[in-house]
Amino acid sequence: MTNNPFTNIINSGYTFQGKKIVLGSAFQNGAVIKEAQVSIPLATMNRHGLIAGATGTGKTKTLQLLAEQLGSAGVPVLMMDIKGDLSGIAKAGTQNEKITQRQEALGIPFIPHDNPVQFLSLSDEKGARLRATVSEFGPVLFSKILELNETQSGVISVLFKYADDKELPLLDLKDIKKLLQYSTEDGKDEISSEYGKISTATTGTILRKIIELEQQGADQFFGERSFEVEDLLRLDENGKGYINILRLTDIQDKPKLFSTFMLCLLAEVYSTFEETGDLDQPRLVIFIDEAHLIFDEASKALQDQIETIIKLIRSKGVGVYFCTQNPIDIPDSVLSQLGLKIQHALRAFTAKDRKVIKAASENYPITEFYKVEELITNLGIGEALVTALNEKGIPTPLAHTMLQAPASRMDVLSVLEIDQINSLSFLVKKYNEEIDRESAYELLTAKIQSGESTKAEKTPARKTTKTKPAEEESTIKTIGKVANSGVGKVVVKEVTRGLLGVLGLGGRRKKGGWF
Repeated sequence: MTNNPFTNIINSGYTFQGKKIVLGSAFQNGAVIKEAQVSIPLATMNRHGLIAGATGTGKTKTLQLLAEQLGSAGVPVLMMDIKGDLSGIAKAGTQNEKITQRQEALGIPFIPHDNPVQFLSLSDEKGARLRATVSEFGPVLFSKILELNETQSGVISVLFKYADDKELPLLDLKDIKKLLQYSTEDGKDEISSEYGKISTATTGTILRKIIELEQQGADQFFGERSFEVEDLLRLDENGKGYINILRLTDIQDKPKLFSTFMLCLLAEVYSTFEETGDLDQPRLVIFIDEAHLIFDEASKALQDQIETIIKLIRSKGVGVYFCTQNPIDIPDSVLSQLGLKIQHALRAFTAKDRKVIKAASENYPITEFYKVEELITNLGIGEALVTALNEKGIPTPLAHTMLQAPASRMDVLSVLEIDQINSLSFLVKKYNEEIDRESAYELLTAKIQSGESTKAEKTPARKTTKTKPAEEESTIKTIGKVANSGVGKVVVKEVTRGLLGVLGLGGRRKKGGWF
């Protein structure tokens, strides 16, 4: 047995003292070795992970298997359901001949069970609505989402500061659009006298970028009531962690909205949750299906921010797991942070496919027991190559594993079943109330109308005004002057406060809420 990889698996590599997630058992010479059980310490599930493989190889069932075991151990879960095939986790599974054969081969009993589930939504999908206000984003993060340059970001920072000073709540996109319009029309003298001149060309560019974001559905995302990330940490009456399923079937063609949401969610979780140190189990685990959507269309700035958060969020007791077809879909800087890797089969139909498979095989620990590049193409459905971290944080040997079947339903819920769950949902009752309170749009509109009424009744007194900056002076130079003034220093303080521009909002953010 000295040259057998399963000596390590049986004796040390996958044998843990505390709570664990049981994936299945390892193969040897085409047969399952029941004693070579492949599992993951619950304590290392905040070290992030990757689940990769071609369509139809079992990635979704692996997500389901991990999520239901985490929930049963008292760990809340957030799952991104891009394809709409994860809802079955709410109901107990049904045993059949294939499942019986698989579980007997593994030596693991099949015990069907349901799971406490909450459905969430960013759009018109059924579930509790996730929203955030523009103010809660802060000027830095909002500028990054819009991919603004330095000049344009400076204008956003000044307008956020103006809104703070004048107590103008920026709740949804129509508020920030109205403020942009006001800054170069009715309110341009007021704003330029205190904060510096703002170019109409700059505000026009920003408006066009906001409209582009609106066309991807962001107008439904920005607004109230703001979602409180602490609500993701709920347990049911039996101590099981809720599995929060974010239904995103209508978001696949809106990658900017999806990457925006993910960055904001991770940033808010990081800024809200306290440091935990080493725990026996994570506080929250997040599964991001079709993870390439985050990185394919996101700007470089957004990607950099996501990568930074992934590196830091582990200390808050949060694990993030990416599910995608190929490991190369994930940037190397993120891939290097992932402690668990579960590789399902990849298919080689073209020369390009073979190059991709060769690159993917190099992402796993070096082993003398497998020809990884060859084995990846020969894995069956429900089989995977697995490497995790043991309790000491050391990577375990690469193991060819037969995965056990999920204990919950491996099919989607009916519309009626989803409606029944939503009818009893605490989060639906809390967040699906429509709120449209007075904000910047209404206040500025009233101010403009009041000014027009005054002009009609009374000719304004002649005033001496300070010399305006030369028209050719660029906005960036004006912003620079503002930054060096007393007001400007306050702006800089506001902008730089908090990680990733997530502001400590003081009085504006009464309790909870996003960003």
